[in-house]
Amino acid sequence: MRVAIAADHAGYRLKEHLARLMAAAGHAVTDLGTHDETPVDYPDYAAAVGKTVMAGRADRGIVVCGSGAGAAIAANKIVGIRCAQAHDTYTAHQAVEHDDANMIALGSRVVGEDLAGDIVTIFLGARFSGEERHTRRLAKIRALEERRP
Repeated sequence: MRVAIAADHAGYRLKEHLARLMAAAGHAVTDLGTHDETPVDYPDYAAAVGKTVMAGRADRGIVVCGSGAGAAIAANKIVGIRCAQAHDTYTAHQAVEHDDANMIALGSRVVGEDLAGDIVTIFLGARFSGEERHTRRLAKIRALEERRP
């Protein structure tokens, strides 16, 4: 799978770990930065991942900041992105299976490397169910995006 990943300064170390883990598992990883712990703004990195996914250059996206909250909020401003803040494996797979999530946001100050690795592995292995009720709900989400002022 083609995966875009990025982080702000708080998520830099966890991003590096996850990028290595995904590459070792055979995924094609696009690292969109940041490349050190110099303070940067998480919306820039969440947007870079979201735009890469929406352009079709990645199948899924992962963004890491201190809590995961800000990165998720920023990513979800990109039309077509469905980014779930995932700090557990259940959310990681359910967000894809039921909500067709194409991105997740992780908090480096919330989850450790081992759990984050499990979350990412499960997120990348999950598939949208395609069930009618989930498809119907996604159509409603798309309609909300179309009505944005």
